[in-house]
Amino acid sequence: MHSQDNENSTRLARRTFCMGAVSLAALGTGGCGGNGGGGFGGFGSPGALGATQGAAASSSGAVATGASTEIVASGGSTVSEPDASSTTQARKFTHPGLLHTEADFERMRVKVGAGAQPWLSGWTALTSNGRAQLGASPRPLATVIRGGDDSNFAQMYIDIARAYQLALRWKVSQDTRYADLAVVFLNAWSSTLTAINGNADRFLAAGIYGYQFANAAEIMRSYTGWAAGDLARFQNMMLTVFYPLNHSFLVNHNGSVITNYWANWDQCALASMLAIGVLCDRQDIYDEALGYYKTGQGNGAGLQAVYHVHPGYLGQWQESGRDQGHCTLGIGLAGAFCEMAWNQGDDVYGYENNRFLAGAEYVAKSNLLDGSGAFYTVPFFTNVNRQGTQSVLSNAGQGHRRVVWESVHNHYANRLGIATPYTALQVAQMRPEGDGGNGDQLGFGTLTFTRDPLATPLRPSGLTARLRGPQVLLSWWGCTDALSYTVKRGDNAGGPYATLVAGITDTLTFTDSTAVAGAVYYYAVVGVNAAGESAPSIEARVAIKPELLLQKKTDDGGNGHATLATGLAKDLADFTIAARVFLDSAATWSRVFDFGSGPRRYMMLTPRSNAGTVRYAISTVHGYNEQVIDGNAALPTGRWAHVAVTLSDSLGTLYVDGIVVGTNTQMTLAPFHLGETTQNWLGRSQFAADPTLPGRLDDFRLYSGALSAAEIAALV
Repeated sequence: MHSQDNENSTRLARRTFCMGAVSLAALGTGGCGGNGGGGFGGFGSPGALGATQGAAASSSGAVATGASTEIVASGGSTVSEPDASSTTQARKFTHPGLLHTEADFERMRVKVGAGAQPWLSGWTALTSNGRAQLGASPRPLATVIRGGDDSNFAQMYIDIARAYQLALRWKVSQDTRYADLAVVFLNAWSSTLTAINGNADRFLAAGIYGYQFANAAEIMRSYTGWAAGDLARFQNMMLTVFYPLNHSFLVNHNGSVITNYWANWDQCALASMLAIGVLCDRQDIYDEALGYYKTGQGNGAGLQAVYHVHPGYLGQWQESGRDQGHCTLGIGLAGAFCEMAWNQGDDVYGYENNRFLAGAEYVAKSNLLDGSGAFYTVPFFTNVNRQGTQSVLSNAGQGHRRVVWESVHNHYANRLGIATPYTALQVAQMRPEGDGGNGDQLGFGTLTFTRDPLATPLRPSGLTARLRGPQVLLSWWGCTDALSYTVKRGDNAGGPYATLVAGITDTLTFTDSTAVAGAVYYYAVVGVNAAGESAPSIEARVAIKPELLLQKKTDDGGNGHATLATGLAKDLADFTIAARVFLDSAATWSRVFDFGSGPRRYMMLTPRSNAGTVRYAISTVHGYNEQVIDGNAALPTGRWAHVAVTLSDSLGTLYVDGIVVGTNTQMTLAPFHLGETTQNWLGRSQFAADPTLPGRLDDFRLYSGALSAAEIAALV
């Protein structure tokens, strides 16, 4: 069903994404959160909150009502909060190793020295910027305020920009005058700043300026003119002023329900924490940020920020229904997070089949004009959260330009050979990147991130092929040298393949409507350029018939509760799940099964919903966009019953004892939309307050493909 192309990660020997990191999975609380100012230069704060997350948010109504101060690990266990005085670590961080490494600085020096473009134009953009000059003096504050009439935060971000730009000038030119002045700025702030205050926007200040400040200091840490004691004082400022606000926001979300805040709020806190972890050699803080990106429940975690991936890997951004300025801001924050992690050996860029690139391509395309002078059209999947319902792409701020694209393009295209068609167009119109002027990003990516293209072209990668009714839907990542793509299909693994379609040049997706029921196919994609065809992608196998993936007997004296493998349904489109159930009693919101990654994303079957009927449900946003199939009664108690659910394209069907008890013809969510489900349970719910199954299970089965009514009856 899915063939993940791992050739790049193997070739580059990247470390696997951190799987054991702590997850900040607090559900959020009742009560009110702060309101703050916004606009494209900032982040914008949500409006006043309701008392609960909404009826759809939890099938059980299980929303936490107290502000948690615990860090909640996967599975619900608690661990100690990171100790800001601890220096114990199990890994050795690379220094400098945030947005830039020493190898990056050497590349900049060589390219600028040779007068090579576009590096030289990027260097000129830096050296001509007013904040990169000698002669300025720092303006440190004891208390920085963001949000409200007495806000003074611009004074801090201007000085951060000066420190960063002076540090860059030193590293490229080797002129220590710039290093000495950068140290003056860093020391002035670390000896003065004691607090960041304001309304909810204080969390934004601690996040975005935290990761920026840490980057300036990370560049300067190797300078012999920066005393060890001064570096230590700066690290202490980051640990005691910035990090506590970052951590508090991810755990408590300012006392609000967890979907109240848009993606960029989480993302700036994550970027700051990751940067502080490296700067201060604190693995616990670094791992806290990585863990949240993968398993966190807020809108800025990796699966939530790229809200929905459309065919052809256009990944709708969580804020695409809000406005485009915040979308481009999110690309900058997430791009910084990915680059900093990469420089420490963690491939967040590649997480969930390059999900971040899917988001970047969607946002880039949304804000570009096509050949006719109109904005490109992109698909849109209705987004529902605490802020309401966004049913169309927002045109507010459309065409917004932000200096955030070079790092994304150069990683995927010039490190890995993956095509970035719309991100590349953004790069072309923004070169050379400056600093943006508003404090939202550090900028100067043309100088710092540009890389030469790979000498050896690669092949298409990341091919998925999914059965949707009688058709097979394919998507793939392109390669940088291809002019078009050809989709091929064979009857045997490894070919030979016959061409299905050639000449695909835009969104990289194809629907095979010629599939024959009962067949098994092997698909591959090749890139085509003037020299001919590339090597084929790693093939993807699809059976045009149901195939049993898992069968589990659980009635051998047990209670029907079990934990199944992580990612069990990650690549499923059409499917069947069936089981025999013996209920001792009726328990509303207990589960036959629940596959998910906490309450943010799940698919489940309950014997009895609050409507008193058996129900299948799937959601990707804390229940807000839940799609359901309701039966006509609850599962019976005191006897064995057989229950099954099938999905064929958009038709969902629910069976009890072989009889259809409910259907839904508009099921647009399938298991693969959930991503890597980390908690796949029998007899247990993603919502902690829901009861465990009061009974037993037997003959639990999972199939790819939808069984027919006759095949379901045969199971009974």
